[in-house]
Amino acid sequence: VSHSALATAKIVAREEGIIAGVQAAVLAFKLVDPGLNVSLVKSDGVIVGIGNVVAVVEGLALPILTAERTALNFLAHLSGIATATNELVNAVQGTKAKIRCTRKTTPGLRILEKYAVRVGGGVNHRFGLDGAILIKDNHIAVSGGVTQALTAAQKSVGPLTLIEVEVENIDQLD
Repeated sequence: VSHSALATAKIVAREEGIIAGVQAAVLAFKLVDPGLNVSLVKSDGVIVGIGNVVAVVEGLALPILTAERTALNFLAHLSGIATATNELVNAVQGTKAKIRCTRKTTPGLRILEKYAVRVGGGVNHRFGLDGAILIKDNHIAVSGGVTQALTAAQKSVGPLTLIEVEVENIDQLD
């Protein structure tokens, strides 16, 4: 590709879904060439159909081609998360259930993937192990029961720290 060749590229949705990650895509283009003109047609949270234009990129062809795969990967991955989350949110609509994400995310992409969950209508769980206390079966066994484990955890942290208890049956929940 000639270093002086100009191009106009359209990012077009290939599937129906919810867009997420447009700013990550813009950044991919701008990091390669700050002179590229990226015009967003759709924003995060918007439902798109097949063939809808999401963005238009204008400028030198070589940097557009260099950045396009990274930009598209961000858009596809994050839009997929937002779309799948939204399907689950819709499935529990009318109930008190909330769709929460895990902290177990793709290395280096945690903040983006958690953002995509919110775009899809989900709720973020803790961002790391230090964001809350999770009492699991091994803690319950060592402590002598759910109540004892919960009491010990409450004594070890401040009043604003979230404490969650993982239970295996209704008796433990009671």
